[in-house]
Amino acid sequence: MIKKFLVFILLACSFTAFAQRNRDFQIAINDPANVLDAETKSNLTAAFNLQYPIFANADGYRTKRSVVLEVANPETETIKAKAGEIKVNSDWVKGKSLKKINKELWAALAKNWSSYSTNQHKGYKLTFISKDPNLDPTVRQNLIDTYFEIYPTLVKTFNEKSTHDVLFVVDTAYKAVAEASGNRILFSAGYMKAHPTDIDVVTHETMHIVQGYGYSAGPVWLTEGIADYVRYKYGVDNVGSKWSLPAYNEKQSYKNSYRITARFFAWLEQNVKPGLIAKLDEQLRAHQYTEQSWVTFTGKTVDQLWDDYGKNPSVELKYSDKKSK
Repeated sequence: MIKKFLVFILLACSFTAFAQRNRDFQIAINDPANVLDAETKSNLTAAFNLQYPIFANADGYRTKRSVVLEVANPETETIKAKAGEIKVNSDWVKGKSLKKINKELWAALAKNWSSYSTNQHKGYKLTFISKDPNLDPTVRQNLIDTYFEIYPTLVKTFNEKSTHDVLFVVDTAYKAVAEASGNRILFSAGYMKAHPTDIDVVTHETMHIVQGYGYSAGPVWLTEGIADYVRYKYGVDNVGSKWSLPAYNEKQSYKNSYRITARFFAWLEQNVKPGLIAKLDEQLRAHQYTEQSWVTFTGKTVDQLWDDYGKNPSVELKYSDKKSK
């Protein structure tokens, strides 16, 4: 139990900066009998302001931002908590320090997760939270292993200022595939169940963390195209993931994003300008990218390059395959 509390505290500390940046969480204390004194209410509010935003960030998709706290002695001996709801035992909380309330609130919130772990290797850290009690342990371990295999390479290759502290959350409520925001990657539990071998979704999403472009740095098709190109070039098992770049056809556009754009980028790297994608990535991160960037680096506009691609789209593709290693 002590070990669990220590992990809770370490996880909480790692996301303290997030809590400080997010003050739009609200708590309403429901105490009609007025059994909580002013100091206790102040400590509960302070604990909420620190711990709940951290929990919401780690918890995943659509976690409630408004919370009701009420006295409920028959329901808990200390504190019971979930998204949008905190219940406290007035006898326990009376006279407790903010430190003890913080610790107990975090432990109560963390019980909402089916599993958690914190792993560190060669200066990189990964916190893994699953809200899916049926997550395949093999899938979980493969996602963790892929992070430690590929993420350090992407950081060193594209952006050495990238965070070394990443959070994975497998969420049953999230219905897409995966998404990256800040240092967190959100995975769909349903998708991972249906596609257990698609471990290189980690490569695509961690590249988004490395990109770190912020808002209005460039078009979405370019951001996603770069991430899928990186998945193609640096992925650890594209064959095992049953993932490949689609052949060119006249109905496509470079603005289709993802794999279509990624194949175009592979063609550009082989036939026009080796290192082009890294240069575009660097400009996007510095908010220096414009349509003129294509002309600066290649002597042609992106539309002209696409026309050239359409005339001769042949490109040699080599996919990563763990079985062949």
